[in-house]
Amino acid sequence: MSSEHLREKAAGIQLAVFDIDGVMTDGRLYFTDSGEQGKAFHVRDGLGLKALMSHGINVAVITARVSSALDRRMRELGIERVMQGHQDKHRALESLLQLEGVGPEATCYTGDDLVDWPAMRHCALKCAPADADEWIRSRADFVTNRDGGHGAVREVCELLLDAHIGLDTWRAGFN
Repeated sequence: MSSEHLREKAAGIQLAVFDIDGVMTDGRLYFTDSGEQGKAFHVRDGLGLKALMSHGINVAVITARVSSALDRRMRELGIERVMQGHQDKHRALESLLQLEGVGPEATCYTGDDLVDWPAMRHCALKCAPADADEWIRSRADFVTNRDGGHGAVREVCELLLDAHIGLDTWRAGFN
């Protein structure tokens, strides 16, 4: 896909949906001796997600797993649409779109594995981290340079921000 066509798609996005394991995290699962699950999130991804929301792009997550660490991180970021425990991600996406009042033509989905495809394939903009499953990468409109959990989400955020307001404009807000 040409960079101009990618930018056009990104400019029409009103909702950015992200998978968690393998996208916002590196996909590894951490458990304490007591059975609590831990996750590591990249701080730069968080800044990108906050920037999307502050510029009118809604953010949501859909994940098959359930984690209190995820709840905490999403609360810190102000992300309200957190759909955990959804094995059928397409059905979860349909519910989310109805709640948000947005169509798939205005939705970006970032996923890394086969379970994401049923939802991802319906969205206007399909994104994947550099280390996503090869089959998913081959169908994505945009593949990041960074791996999941290592800044891939920030790259997707910057793609959307660039198309909506321009990266220079966003970065100028920090001067």
